[in-house]
Amino acid sequence: MEEQQDKLNVRQDQEVLPQLDIPDTAPRTISGGTSVFDVQNSSMFYGAFRAVTDVSLTVYENEITAFIGPSGCGKTTVLRSLNRMNDLIAGARVEGDIRYRGVSLYGSDVSPTAVRRRIGMVFQKANPFPKSVYDNIAYGPRINGIRNKGKLDEIVERSLKQAALWDEVKNRLNKSGLGLSGGQAQRLCIARTLAVEPDVVLMDEPCSALDPIATGRIEDLMHEIKSRYTIVIVTHNMQQATRVSDRTAFYSVLRDDKSDTRTGVLVEYGPTAQIFGDPHDERTKAYVTGRMG
Repeated sequence: MEEQQDKLNVRQDQEVLPQLDIPDTAPRTISGGTSVFDVQNSSMFYGAFRAVTDVSLTVYENEITAFIGPSGCGKTTVLRSLNRMNDLIAGARVEGDIRYRGVSLYGSDVSPTAVRRRIGMVFQKANPFPKSVYDNIAYGPRINGIRNKGKLDEIVERSLKQAALWDEVKNRLNKSGLGLSGGQAQRLCIARTLAVEPDVVLMDEPCSALDPIATGRIEDLMHEIKSRYTIVIVTHNMQQATRVSDRTAFYSVLRDDKSDTRTGVLVEYGPTAQIFGDPHDERTKAYVTGRMG
């Protein structure tokens, strides 16, 4: 397969990013669709502590993949490994192979900053910058070298429309993003992520602090944008997983009583309808039916 240099020679905090090789043609197609992430026998550590062990799964293009499981099972750790956010934690490391469109995410020549530009993230708690709504959205494009006012106006409007927020804020673009409601603030953060045109959007419990109406808007938004983006979401809400996701990964906790340690493990991964309707593992069945929390 021929490869080309991806043009990542943009400035990030005044630093020119290294280039990242990606395939020139479409990534490999496997049973179920086109793969975006291939995770094979990967374990995540914080120092000597193994947080998650031997995860293997494939995330497919233009689908919503949900990670579910009890607290402490490592689902957020796995999510953060997909855009190298765990690199920001001292002592964190990954063993095994995680590939994004055929490229090893943890290769020595791959820039974590370049990875995060392609693979955006929306966090559990909405975190608008203490700037105007406009400047929140324009922040990323400006860092990436866009200075033309007309181009920035276009990006801001497009991103807010994609996040279903334009009609609510178009007359207050110069007002602080901190003045938005919780649901609006989370959609602002989604718009900010979309403004740099990522390939993938990771969401870490984006609705956990929102009321049902705001949650519904975020879920509708995910359905609307998945034709353009691949989405991976961590959620504690199993009903949300059934509503929004195409595939679901169920994680659980392995306990070693002798050493008094716990490690996360991927129990089962498959189409959401199968995971909730006909799980293959008894642990999955116990969790989705509420017999195990």
